Amino acid sequence: MVRNSRSLDWGFPRWRAYGESGREAAKVRLCDRHGCEQPGNCPAPKAPNSPERWYFCQPHAAEYNRGWDYFAGLEKEEAAAREGAESSSNAGYAQAQHYGWGGSGDGSRSADEMRALDVLELDPDADFEAVKKAWRAKAKEVHPDVRPNDAEAAKAFQAYQVAYEVLRQAEERREWRG
Repeated sequence: MVRNSRSLDWGFPRWRAYGESGREAAKVRLCDRHGCEQPGNCPAPKAPNSPERWYFCQPHAAEYNRGWDYFAGLEKEEAAAREGAESSSNAGYAQAQHYGWGGSGDGSRSADEMRALDVLELDPDADFEAVKKAWRAKAKEVHPDVRPNDAEAAKAFQAYQVAYEVLRQAEERREWRG
């Protein structure tokens, strides 16, 4: 009787991943939701301020977290202290807001800049000269001196002013960074 004793490590490429023996079953943690057979890889706390965790699949984790109150069970002072401590420890991430992850296609503009460009009806890649030109043209149309006692024009003028200010400050930051 011939017995196949050939290893899976022969030749190139290797037929199994490094660090595995190739024979054991992979351990998969199932979702803790009753009746769910999906892998449970999303941890969720069992109670506020508790180290114990449930492990849910993504849809059940979203359902579980929908009504979650992070500050439940804390006094107002404790909640304010925790919020202050966490916002100060996360302040370093404010530096990255300029890059606006998920903003314009190349990531060079923040979400506020993109909204300002929409107000001025410009493309996401418009340079600052185009911003100035569009702002002047739109502001001239709805300026309070041109259209007095017009509430809609005053509101539009204010929106154009805010959009221009956001884009001007962003341009100054870019020039400052060099």
